[in-house]
Amino acid sequence: MARFVLVHGAWHGAWCYEKLVPALEARGHDALAIDLPGHGSDATPPRDATLGSYVRRVGEALARAPEPAVLLGHSMGGVIITQAGEDHAPHIRSLVYLAAFLPRDGEGLASFRAASAVTDLLRSDREAGVVHLDPSGARHAFYHDCSDADVAAAVARLGPQPAAPWRENVRIGARFASLPRHYIECAQDHAIPLELQRRMHAATPCRLHTLQASHSPFYSMPESLADVLDAIARS
Repeated sequence: MARFVLVHGAWHGAWCYEKLVPALEARGHDALAIDLPGHGSDATPPRDATLGSYVRRVGEALARAPEPAVLLGHSMGGVIITQAGEDHAPHIRSLVYLAAFLPRDGEGLASFRAASAVTDLLRSDREAGVVHLDPSGARHAFYHDCSDADVAAAVARLGPQPAAPWRENVRIGARFASLPRHYIECAQDHAIPLELQRRMHAATPCRLHTLQASHSPFYSMPESLADVLDAIARS
């Protein structure tokens, strides 16, 4: 079966895949969720986190086994796996964008900020070099179809988002373009509206899959998400 490497989005960590990893393993796959620098249990100071350090962390995870991996990025993670697709293409079987930002060459997270629905929830701390998310809006933005228990557990673990990676752009070319790409739309997403998701994957064509889910199907429907990923692995 396939090997999956799972990359989380802003404010999150590897913890957000705590339901998806066992669901993939139950289907016979190997799944590794990683903490990006400055996220989750990683001790990197937020000021030292950059897009380059994110991509290097992904490269290290990909290199743990000789078999090329299905590389999944959620939300902000889409920018990271895009650059990883250029920098680490030999270690990647395919790219999977889960309700994720999908930049073209020369674009980055800042390219989509005006279209994102979470802009009003952001609080910048320039001295610390981070961006905080107002937790009072997290349920509506990320978890509106999730259980109360999952929402409470997730919101309690949201951390500050290093600001520097948001100001950096991807540089991609033929190696990224050569990789198979899949986009999993989340049709009820309040954070990255469906219209924006479709605009991005129309500009960079992918094989399309759709879930009737919020921004966080790894909590609201992990089994359905695992079924889609299992089908991708078998394709």
